[in-house]
Amino acid sequence: MEVLVKIAQLLVSLSILIVLHELGHYTLARIFKVRVEKFYLFFDAGFSLFRKKIGDTEYGIGWLPLGGYVKISGMIDESMDREQMKQAPQPWEFRSKRAWQRLLIMLGGVIVNFLLALFIYIIVFFKWGEEYVPVENLVYGYSFVEEFKELGLENGDKILALDGEKVERWITIHHDVVVNDPRVIELERDGVIMDIQVPEGMTSKLLKLKSVMEPRFPCEVNGLPEDGNMILAGVEVNDRFIGVNGTPIQFYDEFKDMTRKEGNSTFDLTILRGADTVQVQASTDENGLFGFNPKNYPAFFETVVVRYSFIQSIPAGINRGIDITGSYLKQLKMLFKPETKAYEELGGFIKIGSIFPSTWNWEMFWNMTAFLSIILAIMNILPIPALDGGHVMFLLFEIVTGRKPGDKFMEYAQIVGMILLLSLLLYANLNDIIGLFKN
Repeated sequence: MEVLVKIAQLLVSLSILIVLHELGHYTLARIFKVRVEKFYLFFDAGFSLFRKKIGDTEYGIGWLPLGGYVKISGMIDESMDREQMKQAPQPWEFRSKRAWQRLLIMLGGVIVNFLLALFIYIIVFFKWGEEYVPVENLVYGYSFVEEFKELGLENGDKILALDGEKVERWITIHHDVVVNDPRVIELERDGVIMDIQVPEGMTSKLLKLKSVMEPRFPCEVNGLPEDGNMILAGVEVNDRFIGVNGTPIQFYDEFKDMTRKEGNSTFDLTILRGADTVQVQASTDENGLFGFNPKNYPAFFETVVVRYSFIQSIPAGINRGIDITGSYLKQLKMLFKPETKAYEELGGFIKIGSIFPSTWNWEMFWNMTAFLSIILAIMNILPIPALDGGHVMFLLFEIVTGRKPGDKFMEYAQIVGMILLLSLLLYANLNDIIGLFKN
């Protein structure tokens, strides 16, 4: 059921983005009196699920959910309509229009996707605001994965700044270390401020990890599934674990480190229940788990809730969109640095679908849709033939030089671009499949 919810969210999100992207091309084409022959959600290779012709345009839904398209008269595109291009140019055709008009038509989809992302972020801020725990409230510091500990960090350290830039949200630290590649991590350890030097080459290690750190917090019981080992041992909701096999502990990460060594093991656990100390004996299952839901870190620290008026949400949403655009461009740049091995993390539809939550949450859905809208805008503007950016590149060449690339050249460029895109699509989805088997 969780997988179906993720698939549904992905399909709805992509459908919205594809239709509005193509609507950007369609609208500008009609403004400049260019005929649009087809407007399709998904590709109709061989046949379509639905189609209806209204005026000069056939509207439809294809069966292959790899994107969508508008077929614009007099344009060399994925339809590869050679016969039309052999005819004399007509006034309603794309090729008959001025270069700047053709440029705007090709930029229409990207412009819509970027503006859509900003609009969604504005509405999200206005509707839901923000809720987070300030870093200064995380008084116990963090627990780190081994790759971070190799840098010299220790559980309990508080990260203050990266290359002198103060940390505002702990959740961004992993991202900033990977994407911005800082050389110095400033931290506080037992009240002492110190610097940790980050060696080159850490990006490829950290890029493969979903998370490198978590806030430290006490180990308390939030929920107990029926027939779980903890409830059978007499553990109750709100119990706090303060010892394992006679060794005192304070934090959840310590509890995990001491108990998740092997499955089907029995532990003597010390519990603080109100003002009383209680001893219980509990066993793990074959996966090394007890069967209880711990409280997460927001339960222990003061949370800040920020509400925005509609006017306030406008700059907040615009800034969020610009920040995410900048971040994604930096991540894209990493693909061209072989030493980062970022290409190994390139994912397809499975990876994209996995970013959606397993239950339908409108706030998360719209945040993810805005994020995907930015990705769609950036990917489409890349100067690759068969993408909008490829057409834009050739149009800019025409505007600057006054020379229009020949139809034959454009046809070959379109074929090369389509082969390149299909290869990338296959590689990305193959990465997904390999990742599934590894997991």
